[in-house]
Amino acid sequence: MSGLDPVAFAADLIRCKSVTPADDGALGTLQQTLEAAGFVCHRLPFSEPGTPDIDNLYARLGTGAPHFCFAGHSDVVPVGNVEGWSVDPFKAEIHDGYLYGRGAVDMKGAIAAFTAAALDFAARHKAAGLPGSISLLITGDEEGPSINGTKKMLEWLAAHGEIPDICVVGEPTNETMLGDMAKIGRRGSLNVELTATGVQGHVAYPHLADNPIHPLIALLADLTAKPLDEGNAHFQPSSLQVTTLDVGNPTENLIPAQARARFNIRFNDRHSSAALLAWVASRIDALGLAGKIKTASRVSGESFITHPGMLSSLVSDAVEKRLGRKPALSTTGGTSDARFISRFCPTIEFGLVGRTMHKTDERAAVKDIADLAAIYGHMLDAYFAGRA
Repeated sequence: MSGLDPVAFAADLIRCKSVTPADDGALGTLQQTLEAAGFVCHRLPFSEPGTPDIDNLYARLGTGAPHFCFAGHSDVVPVGNVEGWSVDPFKAEIHDGYLYGRGAVDMKGAIAAFTAAALDFAARHKAAGLPGSISLLITGDEEGPSINGTKKMLEWLAAHGEIPDICVVGEPTNETMLGDMAKIGRRGSLNVELTATGVQGHVAYPHLADNPIHPLIALLADLTAKPLDEGNAHFQPSSLQVTTLDVGNPTENLIPAQARARFNIRFNDRHSSAALLAWVASRIDALGLAGKIKTASRVSGESFITHPGMLSSLVSDAVEKRLGRKPALSTTGGTSDARFISRFCPTIEFGLVGRTMHKTDERAAVKDIADLAAIYGHMLDAYFAGRA
């Protein structure tokens, strides 16, 4: 790997305090580096009432097929308790072989690694011409509401004929060491709020009241009585978890007029959010609670799977070539922007070790960042092999 130093460039990005929705120069730093290497860059700001305005960056080198895309986010979560950090979270210091700073792992280290790999690949093929296209899809809204970021960028790409053939998302997928895990899918996430309405009254005269807590408890007991499924070859079992049960009643002798609860379902590809909402509605009807309990819902994302094949082999072979091991192919963890990209093209996630992401003293091994850049370079070499 020659040219751009991925560790030094990661440090440059970390020094930009891009806590969602702020950018603080992160996208500009990336754009300047990419444009100097010949990438055509588009800044894509999006806004929507009630949400923060977000700036995003799409950069592409080449116009032909095939089109390899790297996706990620330049925004980071807040530092939290700054006194808990042993270093300045935005100074990007190296200590004992680790680059410290907010975003080192999630995911400015991966952005720097892919940028270095792409520039190196382009430089090596400058004389003969790039055998296809390489692009970066970088949002500033992954750690936020994810409304004005990747989802809208993909709509822009589709409208302008820019949809890639494959995409690698640089999320920190590895658990204990670089190369131990890649994500070929993710579970969906459905949030449901239940509101039960009754009649307020004195606890000594329950016949004059209608307690909303009792039917709410009955419904929650019914919904959690048995597992949704047993999982399958690529996914762990779906899970329904009650996250809160709220009444807000400060009085011992008062039957409240209303009670609320929320639950989340992390579901595999045996379900869809629509089917799960229909199931919840059917249980409400079966218990005779249709007039007593109302629902509101928000879908964070549907489940998706990129079945093992060309793309997973591309990642696995590159990891093995650099590190001598093959990553496990997993669908564990929370949601990521891959849930949006997977609707348009085959998508896989592979990045740094995630043990310190969102924590104090977030850090990435300097060697891991260099190795990741080399792994991304191997992916590009293998994907475009024979096309020059």
